[in-house]
Amino acid sequence: MLSTLVSSAGAATEKAAVSFPILSALILVPLVGAVIVTLLSNRRPEYVKFTALIISAGTGAMSLWMLAKFQTADAGFQFVSQHDWIRAWGISWHLGVDGISLFLVVLTGILFPLVIVGVDPHHDEKRYLGWLLLLEAGVMGSFLSLDLFLFFIFFEIVLVPMYFLIGGWGYDKRIYAATKFFLYTMFGSAFMLVGIIATAVLAQRDLGYITFDLVKIAEEATFSTNTARWLFLSFAIAFAVKVPIFPLHTWLPDAHTQAPTGGSIILAGVLLKMGTYGFLRFGLYLFPEASVWAKPVILTLATIGIIYGAIAATMQTDLKRLVAYSSVAHLGFIVLGTFAITSQSLTGSVMQMINHGVSTGALFLLVGMIYERRHTRVIAELRGIQSVAPIFAAAFMVVMLSSVGVPGLNGFVGEFLILIGSFETARWWAIIAATGVILAALYLLWAYQRVFHGEPDEANSSFKELTLREGSLLMVFIGLIVFTGLFPKPMLNRIEPSVDKLVKHVELHSDYKAPVHKGGHSTDSDTSHEGGK
Repeated sequence: MLSTLVSSAGAATEKAAVSFPILSALILVPLVGAVIVTLLSNRRPEYVKFTALIISAGTGAMSLWMLAKFQTADAGFQFVSQHDWIRAWGISWHLGVDGISLFLVVLTGILFPLVIVGVDPHHDEKRYLGWLLLLEAGVMGSFLSLDLFLFFIFFEIVLVPMYFLIGGWGYDKRIYAATKFFLYTMFGSAFMLVGIIATAVLAQRDLGYITFDLVKIAEEATFSTNTARWLFLSFAIAFAVKVPIFPLHTWLPDAHTQAPTGGSIILAGVLLKMGTYGFLRFGLYLFPEASVWAKPVILTLATIGIIYGAIAATMQTDLKRLVAYSSVAHLGFIVLGTFAITSQSLTGSVMQMINHGVSTGALFLLVGMIYERRHTRVIAELRGIQSVAPIFAAAFMVVMLSSVGVPGLNGFVGEFLILIGSFETARWWAIIAATGVILAALYLLWAYQRVFHGEPDEANSSFKELTLREGSLLMVFIGLIVFTGLFPKPMLNRIEPSVDKLVKHVELHSDYKAPVHKGGHSTDSDTSHEGGK
């Protein structure tokens, strides 16, 4: 009797947990928090930061709870929340998370409280924190939306707080950088808006009703070949700007260099991933045939971006700008893996989105700490820091090596999977891209040598060691770097089922066939084709 009651209580608790609208809460909590922080009095600034931290940390805790409850073997969307919003237009509040978006949501939940607790905006903290929370809500919404119109709203929402964060708390050329960021991304979004409306209208012919539901359109609608390619192009322009892909990358170095440290961490950590995630969710899934058709061009641009970003990084005199150009190269690897369209390359791309967010976010945090101490980021003015701040230098070394892709750290896992998977279907692109790994070691190790080695001059001899707060903050990043590098299996187990399902979907709706491995195992297990577009 007692065991029956206990099991019934456990089942009821589990049912209540599943029925809780966790995905809606991940968006609405920081959104409401932004309003609350804005309404708080300026007379007690300590309450403002505490409130923002509690709200952001609560959002992060919910994302970790979602990760714990995520069903590893389920390749579909989980924790789905769907409600009619504008029924006459077929627009709904449709949210879901799968293995592709899971860790992007968790990374978002972790990064924002770290930025709030670890980075000082120096002035007007209340507005700064309000914009950060609004940005968090927009990023969460972008990764969770399964309605095209809803996705567009969140995709655009993030532009506003990021514009004001760069323009209000950035450096000397912040207005120029913020305006350039806004204009570039708005330009791309205009194409996507036209594409979203056209997609919903044209899908109506097959579905019999108008809807912006991503899953219904992707699974049930059929577009002519030329129509699908034009629609894909409208989405691809927006995502190519957001990633950014060469030659649409020129806004990124300026935005990173002029953004405040917190803005750079968020921009590198999750904002740029909205573009790479968009290619996966709204490119390959929504327009599989068009994605295969565009593959050679996008692979070429990604490879150029890898080499160009690495060479440009080598030539930089500003340490923060060097890290910014390294992002162009690393994001090129992610796009390469995405359009190689194998299970390994796609899994590597999803992992590398997370790994880049952690490693490059930590690099920007460390560069921000250097600027706080020395009020310069010019490499020629920094030297011998390792002698006076060995713990700081060690932390920088670990993070830098993870960005290089040294085995045992997180960057190696993603890049290895991308290259080995891409070699099967995009051999020459993969071979050329592999030189980017060598170039990454060149520009990062050379920068480290100039900044940290040698004898410190008078200006650098008083460089302060890490404080307890700074060290604790960096230990979170370094812990993630080391754990993922040594034990990637928990991530891979959750990512792979959704990736395999996506590759099967591309096979079903295009002429693409995934490589088959010896022993009967393919990058996508052999399944009977039940339909097509």
